[in-house]
Amino acid sequence: MRVLGIETSCDETGVAIYDQHKGLLVNEVYSQNELHADYGGVVPELAARDHVRKIVPLILCTLDRARLEPKNIDGIAYTAGPGLMGALLVGATVGRTLAYAWKIPAIDIHHMEAHLLAPMLEKKVPTFPFIALLVSGGHTQLVSASNIGEYKILGESIDDAVGEVFDKIAILLGLKYPGGALLSKMAQQGISKRYVFPRPMTDRPGLNFSFSGLKTFTVNTIMSNSHDAQTCADIARAFEDAIIETLAIKCRRALNQTGLKCLVISGGVSANHALRSYLLKMMYTLQGSLFYPRPEFCTDNGAMVAYAGLIRLKAGLFSDLSILVRPRWSLEDLPRIKQLL
Repeated sequence: MRVLGIETSCDETGVAIYDQHKGLLVNEVYSQNELHADYGGVVPELAARDHVRKIVPLILCTLDRARLEPKNIDGIAYTAGPGLMGALLVGATVGRTLAYAWKIPAIDIHHMEAHLLAPMLEKKVPTFPFIALLVSGGHTQLVSASNIGEYKILGESIDDAVGEVFDKIAILLGLKYPGGALLSKMAQQGISKRYVFPRPMTDRPGLNFSFSGLKTFTVNTIMSNSHDAQTCADIARAFEDAIIETLAIKCRRALNQTGLKCLVISGGVSANHALRSYLLKMMYTLQGSLFYPRPEFCTDNGAMVAYAGLIRLKAGLFSDLSILVRPRWSLEDLPRIKQLL
C-alpha cells in the first residue's frame, strides 16, 4: 500500500508519500514562518489562506518527485485535528476530495498521534509500551502508549505549551520569530547558573505542567537587567535549563510510576539538542532507552501523517465522505488497533 499524507494543522503545509515496503518516498514541507514573522505568532486566517495557495502545487510536486501518478496512490491520510480550524479544513477538504475523485479510501489522522509515531520513521524504532513526551508549539503532554490507539494522558500543560513559551521569550530577547531554535543557540553562549529560574510544579505530586509562571519570571528578569549580549545569553541559558529540567523531572516521574524503561520524545521542541542530551544522560542512568525522530520529522510534516495513515488504512479503517475536523481532540478517543507494520 502507498499512502499520500497531508498535514495542514498550523503553519506548515506538508505532503509526503509513504510506501509499505519501500518506506518514505518523498517528503515536502512548505513553511509559513516568513508570513507570520511580523506578527510574532501564527495568524489563523493568513495560515488557512496560504495553505489554499500552496497545497495543490505541493501535492503535484510530491507526485512528480516520486514519479507517480494518482493511479499509483492507494490511500490518503490527512490531519483532522487538533489544530487551527481553518487550516485543518483546507487539508481535510483537499484530502477527502482527492480520495473521492481517485476512488481510494481516506483516513483522518490525529496530529499528536502522528507526532507520537514519528520515531517509527527511523531505522531504530521503539516498541510498545513506552512513555511519550510530546512537546510542540501547541502541546505539552506526557502519554503512556500501550499500543497504537491505546493511549493514556498522564499529564499536560494547564496553560502555555513549551514551544509557545520559547517563542515568546525569544522575541523579548530580540530574536526573530520563530525563535525557539535561535534562543537555544543563544543559550549555548550563556554562563550556567548566573541566573536560576524556578522549575514549575516539580515540588508537588502529579505530572501536569505549567509554564506561565516561568514565562512571567523570565520576562521580569529581562526587564530588570541590561540587554547586552552576554546578559541575554545568560538569561536564555537559565530559561532553557529550567524548561529542560522541568520536563526531565516529569519524565522520570512518569517512568517510575509506570515501571517503563522506554521514553519517546517528539514534536518541534524535541529537536532541541540540549533537551535530547539531558534526556539521553537521564535514560542512561535509568538503564532505559530514548527514541526521537530526526529534526525534519520533529516539526509538522506529511511523512508522519502518511505513516499513521498507512497503519490505520491497513487495519481497515477509513473516513466517510463527510469532512469533519476537530480543533480539540483527545488522544484517548482514538480506536485501538494492532500494529501491522
